[in-house]
Amino acid sequence: MKADIQVVEPTLEDYSGHCHNLVTSLCGAAIGRRVDLWAGFRSAGMDFGEKVVVHPYFRRRIRFVQAFFLYRRLLRQAFPIVITTARRGDLQMLGWAAGGRIPPDRVFLYFHWFRDTPARRGFLARIAACQPNLVILGTTNSVVDIFRHCGFRRVVLSPYPPTPIANAGPATPFRQLLFAGAARQDKGFRQVVDFVELLAGKSENIPVTIQLSADHYGKYDSATREDISRLKAIGYPFLVLKPETMPPAQYAALFPGSICLQPYDPLEFRDRVSGVTLDAIAGGCPVVATEGTWIGDLIAPHSAGVVVGVRSGEALYRAVKTIIGDYSRYREGAQSAGRSRFGNAWNALFDILDEHS
Repeated sequence: MKADIQVVEPTLEDYSGHCHNLVTSLCGAAIGRRVDLWAGFRSAGMDFGEKVVVHPYFRRRIRFVQAFFLYRRLLRQAFPIVITTARRGDLQMLGWAAGGRIPPDRVFLYFHWFRDTPARRGFLARIAACQPNLVILGTTNSVVDIFRHCGFRRVVLSPYPPTPIANAGPATPFRQLLFAGAARQDKGFRQVVDFVELLAGKSENIPVTIQLSADHYGKYDSATREDISRLKAIGYPFLVLKPETMPPAQYAALFPGSICLQPYDPLEFRDRVSGVTLDAIAGGCPVVATEGTWIGDLIAPHSAGVVVGVRSGEALYRAVKTIIGDYSRYREGAQSAGRSRFGNAWNALFDILDEHS
């Protein structure tokens, strides 16, 4: 008999974004298991299959306090706990909630990235000394190496789940430039606005679609609000803005025939996985990425786009023109990169769980 699991994803609020894709992937891989999913309070009514029970629970302002009480409750049960988007605060709350050493293979924390500093390593080392049985899943080798170095006993590489490859169909010719996902400074939103301003100054007629989604909780920082106002004031006639998050099918339809602009901050995304990139290559969409990022390292070997060394409007313009000039080749490169990601990212997790079934 396979063990049921408790899945914790506080930022899951609706069907949009990568939390939904991540949880869908995990629930789909949990064959023969009942899943209790603890999500944001707006998640009521979401459907992940008949064996998944959704518990609308977390509210943004008090979610860390709520996490403490939830972890204390779940740790008193026998079921494994999987935290799909783990943060440092989860490590602290688990230790407080447990009131002692957590048994082996009871709690699994999936870290998508970790900002590495001496102080943060010191924090991890203290947690590892108190709770050495926590199972750490990391999306990249650098994340895994950090946790191993800090003393955690069971640390496993678990690449971020790929976006399902779009069904094969007629090859879509180039039709637009695309900025998809949340409008944030670390994702180069200001640089994209600068680029649109440059297009307007050059009297270009290249269609541009920009998604203006806020973060998980519908918030923009002040710099992004200013950039949105500036973008709207440019008056580029070939610009389409998507101010709201979209249903999965509508969001996926953005990528075929597009070039995805991802001038992400190289410090923030040095080894940080991008769900937008995975969505893009799954849809055969070439990417413009920043040198020194996980994104650039993924697309370069497949010629799935162009990597720029400088995040300027002119650099983006040259990259875009290069891809448009040979779009079919770059589209095939994106499809190749998408196929290279194929596989079950949750094998490591379920292999450990099956040891105790």
